[in-house]
Amino acid sequence: MKKIVTLIPSATEIVAFLGQKNCIVGRSHECDYPKNLDKIIKLTSPKINVDGSSGEIDRQINTILENSLSVYKVDVKQLKILNPDYVVTQSHCEVCAVSFSEVEEIVTKHLSKKTKIISLQPNSLGEVFDDIKRVANAINIKQEIYSKLIKSLETRLENIKNKTQNQKKPTVACVEWIDPLMAAGNWIPEMVEISGATDIFGKSGKDSHWIKFDEIKKYDPDIVVFLPCGFDISKTKEEVDYLIKNDEKWQNLKAFKNRNFFVVDGNQYFNRPGPRLVESVEIFAEIFHPKL
Repeated sequence: MKKIVTLIPSATEIVAFLGQKNCIVGRSHECDYPKNLDKIIKLTSPKINVDGSSGEIDRQINTILENSLSVYKVDVKQLKILNPDYVVTQSHCEVCAVSFSEVEEIVTKHLSKKTKIISLQPNSLGEVFDDIKRVANAINIKQEIYSKLIKSLETRLENIKNKTQNQKKPTVACVEWIDPLMAAGNWIPEMVEISGATDIFGKSGKDSHWIKFDEIKKYDPDIVVFLPCGFDISKTKEEVDYLIKNDEKWQNLKAFKNRNFFVVDGNQYFNRPGPRLVESVEIFAEIFHPKL
């Protein structure tokens, strides 16, 4: 049986989606879906306090990156023992997982020459599907199997698009980080569009970017969705409650007055470029068009 190590949650989800969950022998500390991963060895750990506020986490990360260090530690000793056939990682974001250059160095230095690195770097939904195909081909999944799986995802997207495209499109601000403020990019604006709304800040296929509150105030969106990277609903709600209470200008926004502030599970559904992004589109559609 092939041995696979997944160093980012989306990689674990993709491998499991392809029916190869039993081949995963090592994972990142953040890999928590699908269920029953507890017995699979964790190979990474964070160098920061992930329980801090968004502002505290941002300051810790900046300090580490200023010194050209990785935000995560890798258990090289355990990785050598596992000696995987494949290591699935990413080169999309230095903050989201172990840096690609570090993974390359570790594999070259400590693992067999036969170990293959599969790197994910999606910026759009189409590229997420391309990554699923790349992983499938690399680990020798038959085309008819993965094509059928991807088709099922595309059909769900098409169903949402057909239901929402003739509806009035609300304007939406998707906040990917709270302190400092960041507008969500990459696949998020495309997902908003499919769900029948207009993302006023994000640009499809482009990186998330910092924004000022004055920009949100200027456009005064119909809906604000908070989906901080790595935060679940309770953590996000805690941050948003603090924000509104301590910065009353947020209460002047149309979206707040109309009870159209939403918190979603960014960690599980919106920040992971894997098959569950389709479920995330369905969540968006419920928010934007609840009557449908």
